[in-house]
Amino acid sequence: MLEQYFQEGKIEAGCDEAGRGCLAGSVFAAAVILPPDFEHEFLNDSKQLTKKQRNELRPIIEEQAIAWHVAKVTPGKIDKINILNASILGMHMAVRKLKTKPDTLLIDGNRFKRFPGIPHFCIIKGDGKYMSIAAASVLAKTHRDEYMLKLHRSHPQYCWDCNKGYPTLAHREAIATHGPSRYHRKSFRLHKSEEQKDLFQQNQ
Repeated sequence: MLEQYFQEGKIEAGCDEAGRGCLAGSVFAAAVILPPDFEHEFLNDSKQLTKKQRNELRPIIEEQAIAWHVAKVTPGKIDKINILNASILGMHMAVRKLKTKPDTLLIDGNRFKRFPGIPHFCIIKGDGKYMSIAAASVLAKTHRDEYMLKLHRSHPQYCWDCNKGYPTLAHREAIATHGPSRYHRKSFRLHKSEEQKDLFQQNQ
């Protein structure tokens, strides 16, 4: 069971991102404030859920949340400021758009930059510990998957409907054959050499 809150009596916004380890596409970040009585039997870290479960949860979270927002940071911006800063920027953008101002931010992971006027707590694997972070992970993941499916329609050669931009063998082979698209992150190692570790592992 996930915890409903980190600090009792506080309005907490859970924050998480999706797409950090991808070679292509924007990184998405979500911020979610859940009501204190929110419950759902399989709310969890989005990576632990099936696609069907995530898609079932998304409208429930969006309808029942006190406030939520999903933001994206483009590949071009990622190339300029790096993926960590882009992920943090996306969370800031999402928090800024919340209709209700939270008292506290719960951040999945161990790195964040202070959001003006709101204290934060970084929680490693927080999406498997707190409901609000888990809800943010579900929204970030489902919104990003939807975005990658749209990109796939105009760039089917990269199989983004299956790999969602992650560095699978088929994705890397497609880059080698067709070259990178305008949606690829040029600052990432798009071609894998024997000496390089898999980029997906590096960015988790």
